[in-house]
Parts: sequence; C-alpha cells; structure tokens
Amino acid sequence: MPKNSALKDDRRLDTYFAGEEERRAVTRDMFNEAAPGYDNAERITALGSGSWYRREVLRRCGVKTGMEVLDVAAGTGLVTAEAQALVGPGGRVVALDPSPGMLAELQKKLAVETLVAYAESIPLPEACVDFVSMGYALRHVGDMDAAFAEYFRVLRPGGRACIMEISRPAGRFGRLALRAYIGGVVPLLARLSGRHADVRRLWAYYGDTIEAAIDPATILAAMRRAGFVDVDCAVTFGVFREYVGRKP
Repeated sequence: MPKNSALKDDRRLDTYFAGEEERRAVTRDMFNEAAPGYDNAERITALGSGSWYRREVLRRCGVKTGMEVLDVAAGTGLVTAEAQALVGPGGRVVALDPSPGMLAELQKKLAVETLVAYAESIPLPEACVDFVSMGYALRHVGDMDAAFAEYFRVLRPGGRACIMEISRPAGRFGRLALRAYIGGVVPLLARLSGRHADVRRLWAYYGDTIEAAIDPATILAAMRRAGFVDVDCAVTFGVFREYVGRKP
C-alpha cells in the first residue's frame, strides 16, 4: 500500500491490485459496475448506516441551513442527500467522486453539482466551502495526507471536516462478530438478492479493507498534520467512527 494510505499492508488486498495506479483503476471499475445496484444492496446489508444516522452526524458536527458543503467520495449520494436536506434551498452541496457510474446514479436522485475527481486533488478554489464530509470511504484513499490537506485548503476559516468510517471493534468478540457478518452474512444476502450480483465483489473488498484499516490514532494524527484543530473521534455502536476537525 502507498506510504500514506488509510490501509495497512495486508496480503488479502494483494488479490485485488498491486500498486497505487492499479488500485485506482480496479476500485473505480468496481464502483462503476456496482453503481446501479449499490443503494438496494446497501439497504439490504446496512453495512454503512441508516439515513437517520448520517443526517444526525452531519447535524451534530455543524451542518446548518444555508451552508456550502463538499461531500467527498459521494458515491450514489447517501451522505449528499442528508447534507442537502440540512442546508436547504439557500445552501449548496457539491458531490465529488472518482466513479462516473456512482455519480450518474446520484444525479438520478439529487439536483446537486458533481465533480469526477479524487480526494487528493479537488478541483475547487481555496476557502470555498463551510463543511467537508466523507462517508465510509477513507479506506479507499491512496494518500491520506494529501486528501486531508485538500480538505483543509478548500475549507473557509472556521469550517469543519467530518469523516465517517467503519472500523474494527475494540473487543475480540466484536471483531469476531463483524468478521462473521462481513464474511458470512453479507455474501449470503448478496447471493439471495441475485439482482445485485454486481456488488458482491465490492462488498467483499469492503470487508477486507475494514480488516486492513489503520488505527484511529493514526488518522487523527494525519488530520492534525494537515492543520486541523479540535480534532476528535466519536464512536457509535463500537463500529461507526466520526473523525472531526476544524480549520482555524
């Protein structure tokens, strides 16, 4: 894995790609292929979280009416939709993702600006948004330091970044339960929902990246290196983490 990746070196990931260039190509293809069935598969497996949780996280972290929000790695718009509801008609939401297929699905549901780009290179000017969100996608970023530096750059002073992520539970029982769910229950549900055959490989990759994710302290340290202050991490249900930081 690249030096500043949000993933540790793990032999399971060798089955998907070798090197950063191939990682980008492989993951982009997986997301493009999975895009049409992604929302239904996500609802069936609930591997992310419910819309109520996503909206509550954004609200708690400071998204308000009239704000300008950048949703990075927006995918099909699960977090984008909650941000749009919170900012209202007087606000602005921009959805960024490297997968054109995912953004095409998002555009069927939401009337927001979209950008095909990576978190490490955001095609927006400095200090142009009030809030940056990222939902369950940090594990797919090749250079975490570069991504956080970009979040810091596009935020206005006082703006906040919130990275939602799934992590391994701290306890042994919790880790075993999550591994059994991802390795057993999720594939079974994917097989039963035959119409979502295109998301099976992506869901397997999700499970492997959760196992290979770096520890929270390393993520918090990277946010501080980028310049964020008031950096913190909240945990819900022992699995869902919210990494937050503010631009001075």
